Amino acid sequence: MIKKLNFFVAAGICVASGLIVRADQPLTIVPTATPPKVPAFSVDYMDRAIDPSVDFYHFADGNWLKNNPVPADKARWASFSELAERNWYLIHEILDSAAADAKSLPANSPRREVGDFYASVMDTNRIEKLGAKPLAADLKKIDRIQSTKDLFAVLADFHQRGIGGMFSIGFGPDSKNSSIYAVQLEQGGLSLPDRDYYLKDSFAAKLKLYREHVKTMFVLLGEKNDVAETNADTVIAVETALAQASRSRVDLRDPNKNYNKFTTDELTAKTPAILWNVFFADLQLAPPAYEIVGQPEFFDALNQMVQTRPLSDWKIYLRWHLLHGSAPYLSSAFEDENFNFYGKTLSGQPEQEPRWKRAAHILDGNIGEALGQLYVEKCFPPEAKARMQALVENLKSVFHDRIERVTWMTDETKAKALAKFATFTQKIGYPDKFRDYSSVVIKRDDLLGNVRRASMFETQREIARVGKTVDRTEWGMTPETVNAYYNPEINEIVFPAGILQPPFFDVTMDDAVNYGAIGVVIGHEMTHGFDDQGRKYDGAGNLNEWWTAADSAAFDARAQKVIDEYNGFEALPGLHVNGKLTIGENLADLGGVNISYEALQRALAKDPSQRKNIDGFTPEQRFFISFAQVWRTNVRDAEAQRLITVDPHSPGQFRAYGPLLNFQPFYDAFNIKPGSPMWLPPEKRAIIW
Repeated sequence: MIKKLNFFVAAGICVASGLIVRADQPLTIVPTATPPKVPAFSVDYMDRAIDPSVDFYHFADGNWLKNNPVPADKARWASFSELAERNWYLIHEILDSAAADAKSLPANSPRREVGDFYASVMDTNRIEKLGAKPLAADLKKIDRIQSTKDLFAVLADFHQRGIGGMFSIGFGPDSKNSSIYAVQLEQGGLSLPDRDYYLKDSFAAKLKLYREHVKTMFVLLGEKNDVAETNADTVIAVETALAQASRSRVDLRDPNKNYNKFTTDELTAKTPAILWNVFFADLQLAPPAYEIVGQPEFFDALNQMVQTRPLSDWKIYLRWHLLHGSAPYLSSAFEDENFNFYGKTLSGQPEQEPRWKRAAHILDGNIGEALGQLYVEKCFPPEAKARMQALVENLKSVFHDRIERVTWMTDETKAKALAKFATFTQKIGYPDKFRDYSSVVIKRDDLLGNVRRASMFETQREIARVGKTVDRTEWGMTPETVNAYYNPEINEIVFPAGILQPPFFDVTMDDAVNYGAIGVVIGHEMTHGFDDQGRKYDGAGNLNEWWTAADSAAFDARAQKVIDEYNGFEALPGLHVNGKLTIGENLADLGGVNISYEALQRALAKDPSQRKNIDGFTPEQRFFISFAQVWRTNVRDAEAQRLITVDPHSPGQFRAYGPLLNFQPFYDAFNIKPGSPMWLPPEKRAIIW
């Protein structure tokens, strides 16, 4: 499928309500629950009976952890979840109102687009009556495949409409010429979260349940039991072969190894069974001058599979990916079975989220900037942007000075690091110009069609830019997203409006709390420009080895201490954090703490009146408590296992104190002495930024 772009002021009060759409009745609105409370920093979350030198995580978060079990419709519950939940309730009223008013709104206006799309998701009567009928035309396309040429023509059609299969293709900045968009080909084609689910004994039970899920879905599609069983075995066989050819998530962290440039002729000669000319033509992509191939050995193996596996296997495989990719938008039989496996089995989540919330996720994923435009207008005051901008500038000043002061970096590399930092930019809140979806046909009675047309719009929008200059104003997250990111190819940090709220950013709180939360997040994203991956990109955003060998060795030696530290953290009995997989995020957490703590000290020196105890804690103590509260998390065991396998972020409980063990001011703030459980010997601490 098409790979999407890779890569925190209290909101206004919006009243939530509930929309019910029936095919045979007029639209009605009924009241629903009010938005959850603002998830702000609170000393009530703490368990003061616990010694911070013994267990700082439970000292800072213990009462919250006891009083906030994972809700039945979630796989985990954390501060991010609380804020996202509040955001969805604020968005709920926007969605209901837009759907109710849509018919009287101008065609192709963002509010009309959002309202009609939302109504199509909520029209459950119609969706139930349709059953699997929305798949009929695509199933016929698969049935008519008679040759390898037909296979790749259908595959291309599926990819541009958001249906996965065989491999991934994306259209983003060329990592070694980041001012130009290029075609990027990567491993893919799996329906389980990672290759390990197919290859490791620890996932054997889940692989067996996956086979049963595939079979059940085929039966729901109308296949007889024995045929469905045989077809499920075929799907498992094909995906297992793709998994065997795939690189591990640790290997995928190396941007240099994942940059392999081929002309189209070279790629065609290397993998002749993969009909690239047919695939590109049916994708409506003019023959590109070159492609960036992430994992050449994967495509070698895929080439061999195309040559040796019968066409009938690939048709079964495509039927599955069509069914799998469409299940959330079909009748309840398909949607429920899809949730039973991917929600209950893989993540341990007992119940689905309510329909309106699933609808909000669908809109966020398909016309997210139209929804974001409405969200920002109603829930994000303009002054928030200015306050955040000032915070970012404070943190940038600190990080610049810290780069100048590092003792392990040579002057040559330090000068280049400062030059890169000087080109650093930031985006806050929302885009200056929202994406125009007016060419997307959105119908109130065609959910799956809306999803497919939105996917095709995005694909063709990205294809049209291949070989052209990169749009540096574009955002990789929607405004309503509770997250932030660093984009190495643009050399920018981005903070959507969704995260610019408590507990991350709270204008009612003291500086210590804000610097411990949003300040660390800002520093975290800045540090990503100099983590194990980001440091390999220069100030222009190009993949370029600008470090000396001595500096690289010095950095790696310090980073190895962080890898060793996190390898020792045990999420579940026998299940340890993967220090190599999570190293980038762990380094960014460590950098964020260092940078933001110094920024707090500067703020306190500038205004000594702020240096006072609140709730019995010094500013320094509140900084660290606030930081730990950002990472409060309860998670189901199945979800913990999945995340340890696929997530480059460490579990919340380790993010809450892992970086602090490397930071002497933490020990000073809570008088932590050698021999305490929270003590990490100085020689094992990583001091980088």
